[in-house]
Amino acid sequence: MRIFLKRYLLFFILILFLAIACHNQHREVKKQTYDLPQIKDSGKLVVLTLYSSTSYFIYRGQEMGLQYELSEQFAKSLGLKLKVEVARSVPELIQKLKDKEGDLIAYNLPVTKELKDSLTYCGEKIITHQVIVQKSSWKKRPLKDVTQLIGKDIYVKPGKYLRRLENLNRELGGGIKIHQVSNDSITVEDLITQVSKGEIPYTVCDNDLARLNATYYPNINTQLSISFDQRSSWAVRRDCPLLAQAANEWNKKKLASTAYKASMKRYFERSKTIVYSPILSLREGKISHFDKLFKKYAKNIDWDWRLLASLAYTESNFDTTAVSWAGAKGLMQLMPATGRAMGIPVGKEENPEESIKAATKYITATSKRLKMIPDKKERVKFILASYNAGLGHVSDAMALAKKYGKNPYIWRNNVEKYILLKSNEQYFTDPVCHYGYFRGIETYNFVRDIISRYEVYKTKIKK
Repeated sequence: MRIFLKRYLLFFILILFLAIACHNQHREVKKQTYDLPQIKDSGKLVVLTLYSSTSYFIYRGQEMGLQYELSEQFAKSLGLKLKVEVARSVPELIQKLKDKEGDLIAYNLPVTKELKDSLTYCGEKIITHQVIVQKSSWKKRPLKDVTQLIGKDIYVKPGKYLRRLENLNRELGGGIKIHQVSNDSITVEDLITQVSKGEIPYTVCDNDLARLNATYYPNINTQLSISFDQRSSWAVRRDCPLLAQAANEWNKKKLASTAYKASMKRYFERSKTIVYSPILSLREGKISHFDKLFKKYAKNIDWDWRLLASLAYTESNFDTTAVSWAGAKGLMQLMPATGRAMGIPVGKEENPEESIKAATKYITATSKRLKMIPDKKERVKFILASYNAGLGHVSDAMALAKKYGKNPYIWRNNVEKYILLKSNEQYFTDPVCHYGYFRGIETYNFVRDIISRYEVYKTKIKK
């Protein structure tokens, strides 16, 4: 009897121990769950993405990019603040999500069988494909069929575009003249620029990148597809079904959203170029209707007023009502946040005097940040570059110049070379860079255009 009681007691203790262990294990699992309710409790949505022209970048100190704006709209729909964490590659992006360093991948992540086992795809399913980029011309009909690529010279970077062209060439029986561009300093977007200028006849890129670049170069044609469709979308961890469901539900509603329509228009429809009209009248000794204001406020920054006028012409074509694709406003094209910080009253963005006054305040502040550049004339070029790109990207370019043996305090043929390379992944992911991707060709041309126009003004207009 005693033996039976002992065994029964031991059995009871064992059952009790297992019950407690299971309960604790259940509590531990429950504690580790981090889905939508826990995210809402934190008050913020942490998204993971990559730097690129179609996902996320910083422009004039402001976060931008289609994926950034869509993420912000999604976070707002949940009543959350958005925080962005940037990875250096797709594998790192996925690992960061698995390691719970972020809640959601806000990037066009390719849909694959392998990733489906560990991630849940959600949000909009984007369909992408590769296209031929060619120059539009009334003299020459664009290619409309892949068979017309035989005998043509096509320039591509190593990777998926090259592989697709090589496969297509085999499918067609050969004949495509494929030129592999191995120069690390040249990007896919550089090749698109070369096509637009007529320097090369053809290149290849994804259709979303092609659509974006068509807003910079309206003379390119991107209608010829050369690959099968590839699906991509956002993704969350497998243990976040509620977050995935929320993303799917938001995606269904977003098409009717004015914010979504505005974002799509900003990146894929609105022209990024300014059509310049002739200046007022050099023969009459006038540059613009605002010459008196340029003379008044140029004194505050110790600039020649004609240089300030050249900056205004490049920014807005002397149009006080101008609004850029990025949201910069007025004669001097200051971003809204910058305008507020420099004292432009709400509703006065189109006032030329307020715009010029605020611009000179910004130039003064930027000059102080660049006081390490001893030559004042040289510093002006860095100020102009910062006005266009934001001081962060210029600082990155200076750091790159120093690293690669160039003078970080000389713009032309030194730092300007590295602002160009800020669109190249090899450079913008360098540890000395802190502001990521940037389309440097715009700033490169911006500084050169302003300085060359200023030289013309000096020969034609009295100081």
